[in-house]
Order: sequence, then structure tokens, then C-alpha cells
Amino acid sequence: MFIRFITTGGTIDKIYFDATSQYEVGESNVEHILSEGLVNFDYDVVPMFQKDSLEITDENRQVLKEFIENDDASHYVITHGTDTMAETAAKLSSMPGKTIVLTGSLSPARFKTTDAIFNIGMAVAAVQSVGSGVYIAMNGQIFAEGEVFKNRSANRFEKTGESGSGSG
Repeated sequence: MFIRFITTGGTIDKIYFDATSQYEVGESNVEHILSEGLVNFDYDVVPMFQKDSLEITDENRQVLKEFIENDDASHYVITHGTDTMAETAAKLSSMPGKTIVLTGSLSPARFKTTDAIFNIGMAVAAVQSVGSGVYIAMNGQIFAEGEVFKNRSANRFEKTGESGSGSG
């Protein structure tokens, strides 16, 4: 199986700057995570954006969609910031023959305690297991596009119409 990873930025790629006490999106850690994970499948990593998801525009989403539509791969994992991940997933819907899984993290991949590595692994498993379509894989769950939202107050993703479930 070949999986094309596309990085767009978000918390998963944020780095901390001591001088300003702020986070900025830096180089992606996806290649490092896959290498350390000793993965046994073919892949490549395409850096597309280095943006916080709140800075991703409709034009950026169109560029991403056109890239995937015109690309020869069929399986994609896209790292993305969590705040607008559902909006990007909606933009990518309706591409027959493409399996797309978006993932990210609630804390930077560079942190000792992070959900990034688990979420990348979950997205890799999901993209190989689900049928064509667009999905979000976050914190041990797979959601179909259009059936998920980020519950900002609980800092987690939930299926549309459900709230308060889970113990995390």
C-alpha cells in the first residue's frame, strides 16, 4: 500500500519560542514519526502549508482539493489543525476513488506528552481500513466527514448529535 501524507500545519507541527512565549507552526514531524515507528509501507510526505488551521482559507482548501483530484495516489493522510479540520474535510468530500483521513493533535508533536503519534498511527490504520471517502481520525475514533465537530469546551471531537460521551 502507498500512502501520501500531506502536511498543512496546525498544532501537530507547532514549536515553542521562548523569547515570545508563543507557538508558531514549524517544520512537520510526520517523516520523523513514521521513521521512528518503523512503518512497513510505501509513502511520501508532501508539505503543502505551514499554517494554523484558523489561517487556512477557502482558497487554500481549493488548492488542496485540486492537488488530490489531479494526483495519482488513492490513499491520503492529511495533518491539519483541529479548529477547522471539519471544514477542510467537507471541502474534500465527493472525490470518487480517494480515501482521505485528516488528523492532527491537541498538543504539539514535539512535546513529551502528545496525542500526535497516536493520532498519526490511528490515521494510518484508518486510511487502510475504511472505504473511499473523507474521514477524521482523532483520539482513538474515526468519524465520517459531515458527522463530526470539535467540541471546543471539552477539547475533543464528537459525532454530530452526541455530546458528553466518553471518559477522556
